[in-house]
Amino acid sequence: MKDLKAEAAEPPQPLEAVEGHRRLTHLMARGCAFLGVERAILGGAMTWLSERHLVSALSNVGGFGVLACGAMTPDLLATEIAATKALTPKPFGVNLITMHHQLDELVAVCIDQDVGHVVLAGGLPPGWAIDRLKIAGIKVICFAPALALAKKLVRSGVDALVVEGSEAGGHIGPVSTSVLAQEILPHINAVPIFVAGGIGRGEAMAAYLEMGAAGVQLGTRFVCATESTAHPKFKQAFIRASARDAVPSVQLDPRFPVIPVRALKNDASRRFMEEQRRVIDCVDKGDLNPKDAQLEIERFWAGALRRAVIEGDVEQGSVMAGQSVGLVRSEQSVQEIMAELMIEAAHYLDRAGSAPSFDG
Repeated sequence: MKDLKAEAAEPPQPLEAVEGHRRLTHLMARGCAFLGVERAILGGAMTWLSERHLVSALSNVGGFGVLACGAMTPDLLATEIAATKALTPKPFGVNLITMHHQLDELVAVCIDQDVGHVVLAGGLPPGWAIDRLKIAGIKVICFAPALALAKKLVRSGVDALVVEGSEAGGHIGPVSTSVLAQEILPHINAVPIFVAGGIGRGEAMAAYLEMGAAGVQLGTRFVCATESTAHPKFKQAFIRASARDAVPSVQLDPRFPVIPVRALKNDASRRFMEEQRRVIDCVDKGDLNPKDAQLEIERFWAGALRRAVIEGDVEQGSVMAGQSVGLVRSEQSVQEIMAELMIEAAHYLDRAGSAPSFDG
């Protein structure tokens, strides 16, 4: 059988030469204006991956890089923001996890560092965080996994939403991107909406723009960028993988709701099941309280992800990846990836615009 992933990508055609370019520019206009960029493409915030080098590279080619704060301390986040500013004069954002025990201090860092956009992720954002950021003039972006929550977030004052489906990598929700987009895009127009999860080519990007999205967010597609500091073994795991290799984790006990994590199948997947059984057994014996048990389960992924991304242990570490990993064929520069996405999108819109009409 022909190995499609092994095929070399065709040299990209200049974007301006594609007829659909004008239409693409129009569809991205709202997202570009909101982000202050040329291309309404956000980089997904990936812990250990979305650091100064990848983030600045995305912003420097006209996209919008987003720093992943993850478990950083306030001092480390301040250092990373300053280092990113030194690498790009263009806009970028910061992703904060709402469950972080120092969220108030991290918000203060973003305000002090004059960050333009903050993405609040990992749960329902607290009202005080939204208010403090907005009073400081920072645009707030939040994730909306359902229409009801999207409406609630808009009422609470957020400036934009990300609709991310279960095809994405890392922590995921239960609903696919295509269904969420159909559920939310027709009903929310008060703020820009960016669609994420499973997007690996420009055609999908253009389709969501035509449905009403202001832009898109991609993470998996940029993991194998030359500017990415991921370990070479981590990148090779992506290049070898197919879409079906990226699977979600399984929750063993409803007392400990584990947000599913999508990653490539490996020994770490099996070990996570064992870790859940160990923690559950400790709770049943009275050796661990439920709250600490939940934290222990979550800590597994934090350590396992670092082992894979930084140390290159792709068997014992967590290789978090979205299902679009099957579209990652080689290591490319951010510039090349961005050019391919834009040209694919423009060609798609060109074909759609020239398709025969069947009316009448």
